[in-house]
Amino acid sequence: MSVRYPRPLRPGDRVGVTSPSSGVGKDLRARLEVAIRHVEARGYEVVVGDCMDGAGHVSAPAAERAREFMGMLTDPDIRAVVPPWGGETGLDLLPLLDWQRLRDAEPTWLVGYSDMSTLMTPLTLLTGVATLHGNNLMDTPYRAPEGLLTWLDIVAAPQGRPFTQIPPDLHRAAGWDDWQRHPEVAELTLDTPGRWTRLDGDGDVDVEGRLIGGCIETLSNLTGTPYLDVNAFARTHAPEGLLVYVEAAGDEAFTICGNLHGMRMAGFFDHAKAVLVGRTSAPGAASLTQHEAVLDALGPLNVPIVADVECGHVPPYLPLVNGARARVVHTSTRSELTQSLD
Repeated sequence: MSVRYPRPLRPGDRVGVTSPSSGVGKDLRARLEVAIRHVEARGYEVVVGDCMDGAGHVSAPAAERAREFMGMLTDPDIRAVVPPWGGETGLDLLPLLDWQRLRDAEPTWLVGYSDMSTLMTPLTLLTGVATLHGNNLMDTPYRAPEGLLTWLDIVAAPQGRPFTQIPPDLHRAAGWDDWQRHPEVAELTLDTPGRWTRLDGDGDVDVEGRLIGGCIETLSNLTGTPYLDVNAFARTHAPEGLLVYVEAAGDEAFTICGNLHGMRMAGFFDHAKAVLVGRTSAPGAASLTQHEAVLDALGPLNVPIVADVECGHVPPYLPLVNGARARVVHTSTRSELTQSLD
């Protein structure tokens, strides 16, 4: 069975904005408006939902968030749904969603990262609809460095035409821009050199498979549940195998190590032909770095493990489409990732 891709966005299409996890406080509403205007400048109409309150850790009660989220994903006039950002507890929506209705609906792009993995990855696994792990709405005004794309580029790309991203070999060492003081900022601060790193040994990597993955801290909470059945997805949609990507948002190395061990034992990596690991600023420990944590947990897979990929909480952003056919190449002189929506 083929993965289903939402049709490419065209000028005049609607983009829905809702907060399935955390909303936006009053102090950052100016940045939200800048981000909305950026999407509108691409020719899209932006529809902002009611679940946007940033006063607490979630934008609204779970039932209200689920109803608005479902409504946007199944509205034929809304072609993409993007949250302002992630949060912590989007998983409380999962048992409230009508999964059969989502399977039957025309595919809509769902975009985001961080806690959005809690919703995007199960959506792809359970419905076979591609989702886009990339920038959140609040990151959208940033210009992509040469070699990388934004989510707006990908949702408008012709289906079936391959696109390749090449890392800029620069990233932000630490910290975030002050959106409260500078809501209009559009240039990423990339002040530290760094390439992709092979963790499991030496030698070139050239592997193909279908992409699936997300944030370790959020996906690990779904281990052993029906919402994270990667094996069923692989059997149905990816007989060629998977390129699995994971990234640590902020947990220290021992926690990440334990989470990855649990995910591996639950079968999350069973069909992996390679593992991509996002660059992280999360702390290590005196006796265990973040790289060592990954290798300790995933080394037994005996597949290439490539770390410091731009697919996490350290800018810049290399968007990945869950379900896309992809090829990753990493040598001493060249790193690139090609995706095809077919």
